[in-house]
Amino acid sequence: MPPVFPMLTVLSMFYYMCLRRRARTATRGEMNSRRAIESNTRALPINVEIVQYAKEVLDFSSHYGSENSMSYTMWNLAGIPNVYPSSGDFTQTAVFRTYGTWWDHCPSARLPFKRTPPTFCSQDYVELAFEEPVYPTAVHILETYHPGAVVRILACSANPYSQNPPAEVRWEVLWSEAPTKVNGPQARQFTPCIKQINFPTNLIRLEVNSSLLDYYTELDAVVLHGVKERPVLSLKASMIDMNDIDEDEDEEKYDCGMDTLNKQFNIVTLREWPTNGYFDKLPYELIQLILSHLTVPDLCRLAQTCKLLYQHCCDPLQYIHLSLQPYWARINDTSLEYLQSRCTLIQWLNLSWTGNRGTISVSGFSRFLKVCGSELVRLELSCGHFLNETCLEVITEMCPNLQELNLSSCDKIPPQAFNHIAKVGSLKRLILYRTKVEQTALLSILNFCSELQHLSLGSCVMIEDYDLIASMMGAKCKKLRSLDLWRCKNITESGIAELASGCQLLEELDLGWCPTLQSSTGCFANLARKLPNLQKLFLTANRSVCDTDIEELATNCTRLRQLDILGTRMVSPASLRKLLESCKDLSLLDVSFCSQIDNRVVLELNANFPNVFIKKSFTQ
Repeated sequence: MPPVFPMLTVLSMFYYMCLRRRARTATRGEMNSRRAIESNTRALPINVEIVQYAKEVLDFSSHYGSENSMSYTMWNLAGIPNVYPSSGDFTQTAVFRTYGTWWDHCPSARLPFKRTPPTFCSQDYVELAFEEPVYPTAVHILETYHPGAVVRILACSANPYSQNPPAEVRWEVLWSEAPTKVNGPQARQFTPCIKQINFPTNLIRLEVNSSLLDYYTELDAVVLHGVKERPVLSLKASMIDMNDIDEDEDEEKYDCGMDTLNKQFNIVTLREWPTNGYFDKLPYELIQLILSHLTVPDLCRLAQTCKLLYQHCCDPLQYIHLSLQPYWARINDTSLEYLQSRCTLIQWLNLSWTGNRGTISVSGFSRFLKVCGSELVRLELSCGHFLNETCLEVITEMCPNLQELNLSSCDKIPPQAFNHIAKVGSLKRLILYRTKVEQTALLSILNFCSELQHLSLGSCVMIEDYDLIASMMGAKCKKLRSLDLWRCKNITESGIAELASGCQLLEELDLGWCPTLQSSTGCFANLARKLPNLQKLFLTANRSVCDTDIEELATNCTRLRQLDILGTRMVSPASLRKLLESCKDLSLLDVSFCSQIDNRVVLELNANFPNVFIKKSFTQ
């Protein structure tokens, strides 16, 4: 009979692992659930559940609407539902700036950062404050049009209404999932199964990915359910199973990679091994190539294995391109300090979404750039609310080779600070979407940054005279290939004429929601004749666009790939057919709310031109 001791040993080890797991859980504050297991009793619910809608929208990365309006803005997420349970396109909902993959297939598209972990797919976010801090039991998201964009829900330990700033800001993921395709655009209440956390919260963050959607997702309200006292798990809820262990292991691995990044970056002691195994026989360059596929946390973990791999993992060549955006919740001054020695050769740096609520200071950011900024070519700082004038001054002084700067939604930077950008004459891409840049600073930038190829001024509401700006672009920015003037309120046919005459290399132009442009002045027809290289043209919500404009595009802009004429009343099916026949590369045509283009016409065009995505939005 075979001995039973090996089996007993395995069972003992498994039991030990369970106890160790439960002990670690208790150290995180799960002592109540541990006692519930040990006493073999079921905890009785003693808390009354609190149900509350968002009180306030604190922060967001983008929105479709205007900064001076409520239509299609994130601010619509505050309060009770405006639309739900109705389905359709409604101005009273919250809508993000983009959808689908169209923005990845236009001249202004940026190259992605390598080493982005596959679990991070967020493109936009919105942060919501609630009245009462609670231990969340459920989160309901009321989606009214093209649901399915939400990919992650997080809770924050900081109370936005507290008078005392917290010593530590902690974010916990309540739920996450890869983007999924939802059948149909109809409204729904999305209620994912969320994780229990060990702190009360009244700050919830939604992160979205709209890449699989056929149109803009629209959100109406968010409902937070929770209790004031920390719930005690029942015996049934606290049972240990293998799936639970696997998930905890993944979570611990993530925490090991992120919460202790600072410790791992600063590792100085390593185990003594007699050899480094077969790695000693591999060429240095081959090991570098292998390690280039690892994420930053994986590099940190691997650095602890042996001295050879420590040397490789700390080699500045591994950090030529570095994106810290996936780890935004855990990056702070200490992280940047420990990264300095590894980033002396860095060329691409992504700090988007990082540093908010005091986690990165002006001094910490400045120290990092003074050491690591000399080779920087690309710097992404979207939604970096810690940035101020000092930061922009340091960027312009310490990054002489900078070619791309993204300040999208950095709405805390004071207007006068943007003057410093004019010192970076090598700039080729500048994104100022939703910033407070003023006219004087922008004119200076255009005057000295003549190498600009991509410029985004969408929703820049503090510019008084866009005609003057367009005239300066035409005179100084001859290499301009893409220009975003989304929701600029005062550009006229005069500015468009100057722009078209001077920037004839333009391939992408967004004039969506520019109400002062009128087709009767000939401005759109002039654009079509002067800009034959156009691949993307957005004339969104300009009701004056007519058949003449479409026919000029069909004649002169045969490379056109994307056209948005949402809302026009004067375009007929005949002119659209001519456009589709001439522009063989056309892939996106938005005719939503075009009164002459009904569903029958869309079906006919779809049948005759199957390679073109023709969008017709609706309201019920």
